[in-house]
Amino acid sequence: MKALLLENIHPCAVEVLKEKGVEVDTYKGSLSEDELIEALQGVALLGIRSRTYVTKRVLESARDLLAIGAYCIGTNQVDLHAALMKGVAVFNAPYSNTRSVAEIVIAEIIFLIRRLHDKIVKAHEGVWDKSAENAREVRGKKLGIIGYGNIGSQVSMLAEAMGMEVYYYDIVDKLTIGNAKRMSFLEDMLRIVDVVTVHVDGNPGNTNLIGSREFEIMKDGVILLNLSRGFVVDVDALKENILSGKVIGASLDVFPEEPKNSSDRFVSPLQHLPNVLLTPHIGGSTEEAQYNIGEFVSSKLLEYYHTGSTYTSVNFPKIQLPSMSDSHRMLHVHENVPGVLSQINAIFARNDVNVVAQYLRTNEKIGYVIADLDTKYQEPLYEDLKKVVRTIKVRIL
Repeated sequence: MKALLLENIHPCAVEVLKEKGVEVDTYKGSLSEDELIEALQGVALLGIRSRTYVTKRVLESARDLLAIGAYCIGTNQVDLHAALMKGVAVFNAPYSNTRSVAEIVIAEIIFLIRRLHDKIVKAHEGVWDKSAENAREVRGKKLGIIGYGNIGSQVSMLAEAMGMEVYYYDIVDKLTIGNAKRMSFLEDMLRIVDVVTVHVDGNPGNTNLIGSREFEIMKDGVILLNLSRGFVVDVDALKENILSGKVIGASLDVFPEEPKNSSDRFVSPLQHLPNVLLTPHIGGSTEEAQYNIGEFVSSKLLEYYHTGSTYTSVNFPKIQLPSMSDSHRMLHVHENVPGVLSQINAIFARNDVNVVAQYLRTNEKIGYVIADLDTKYQEPLYEDLKKVVRTIKVRIL
């Protein structure tokens, strides 16, 4: 079995795969669509981060591909529907870097409230500015969190420990941690908080979630942080509000357009503005987080390859299975149409197959059947299963 890992994924990911006998090729950067199509010939497992785009065209050409591991939180760089319809399971790391992102958020809040950025720039220029003007403590300030998921709730906990008054808004009811207060309407929260930090997912509906209208609602002197997705904040509107003094500090780790690799020049309308921190998408870039991600995603890829388990997949029906014992495991992915399971069972009967255990899960697009079979069965079984109506992919382990 071959795997291809791109974008300088942590070496532990390679080690985990190689320990299980996988042949691994690595590449430090991302690949273009044509390059990726060529590189995926004969590859069963693909590992990427945020700069490699796995398009429908790539998936249609990758005949040997079984699974994709996004060694990050987001999966918007993968055409999930096309992957689903080609029988390619996609996995990510939704929890592995939450602490790293939460910690940098807290660091940046302190940095911006104390206006350390401006003081540091002046010191490097030889200016000795000891003024306390506009430098404040975080204690007692109101923090508004948009998106109270894995990262947002961690930020809430750390911020409250520093004495901040925490409010949050999420479209889904979430369990409140500590003394944080849930707000039913985003506008109500924006009107009262001193600091806004955004932690939403890559849903296209979140495009320009923070724009001119939201800035108008916010208090004068607000501070804004975005470590979620680049398209969530209208950067032109943010620049306008920084220049007007409405926003007195901002930090962005993600941008609508980001360089494909480190040799490309980064350009943003927010460059060279006062009390603005711009970081190159490093919210989760700590040694601890990258190690955890490498280990977690590689283990999920191996688990899917060896057992068919899709419990943490972002696009497949979710099945968590016990390990096989003295049996072969059949995996059948098909379009979700009536009668497929009865056809499969008829094939089992025709090939003298004794079924030890059988599982079926569906979503709106596909069905996923896993059957543990006695090791004695007729040779035509595999070919017969491939002929089932609307079959996408068949494997026998």
